[in-house]
Amino acid sequence: MAVIRRIKKPTTRKGKKFLLNREPKVIENSKQSLFFKGRKGNEILTSCLRDLYHLKKPDALMLGGKHDILPFESTTQIEAFSKKYDSSLFFFGTHTKKRPNNIVLGRLYDNQILDMVELGIDQYKGLNSFDTEKITTGLKPCLIFTGPNFEQNPELNRIQNLLIDLFQRENANSVRLQGLEHAIMFTASDNKIFMRSYRILLKKSGFRTPRIELSEIGPSVDFSIRRVKLASEDFFKSACFKPKELKIKKKKNISRDAFGTKLGRVHVKQQDIKKLQTRKMKGLKKTVKEKKIIAKKKK
Repeated sequence: MAVIRRIKKPTTRKGKKFLLNREPKVIENSKQSLFFKGRKGNEILTSCLRDLYHLKKPDALMLGGKHDILPFESTTQIEAFSKKYDSSLFFFGTHTKKRPNNIVLGRLYDNQILDMVELGIDQYKGLNSFDTEKITTGLKPCLIFTGPNFEQNPELNRIQNLLIDLFQRENANSVRLQGLEHAIMFTASDNKIFMRSYRILLKKSGFRTPRIELSEIGPSVDFSIRRVKLASEDFFKSACFKPKELKIKKKKNISRDAFGTKLGRVHVKQQDIKKLQTRKMKGLKKTVKEKKIIAKKKK
């Protein structure tokens, strides 16, 4: 016999506000990230997850304890965590004899797994290994991707899209030079991804534009790609759908030339030349007799 599930409506103002915040919006809230570990772990894996968590704060949540989850076999528990904590990104760390120092990066759409990639930590240097000044919390990083494999390999191209989703923050309409303080660089080569994190230093150059120096602050990680699970084209297309309100409407008959000058074409209806108002001159002014004749014709 089928069980009828009744919808329990919120009774408090705080409960209504919480449910309203989870409803679909034209401009969504900043994406939240979940960090959690599997059944086993070690010092390298824990330290790497902690450093990535510091890069993602305050849009991140670290879950304590150990979780018996195998993401590539069953995703029900990850999807349940996503719904519970209202987060669409996750970092999951596991350590086994077959796959040591393993990190699974993934994203969800509508509380369902969209893309997931398994990376192995081959070499790691944490934030504490670099004796330099660190960046402030919540700073928007400048993401740099180098290597032709990101463009030539369709699988790596999707992984690049996933990494942008994981490490970017809110969209910026304009950039201030002094606001560029942090850069994260990813290099793809021979089924490996090298991650480096730098602090951008602006030095005096004698000109208006400052001289830029990069100081490595960590974490520095060499990842090897192990298993990849990507969404189908239809599912990925539905996840990238934009509402009509955000689509920019094209303006007709407007173009720009090679110099950037805005050119427009204006359509004017056919006009009666006799009724056109020309320049008023005394020589073209109608006489009293002409005005009387025009008045008689109108009558």
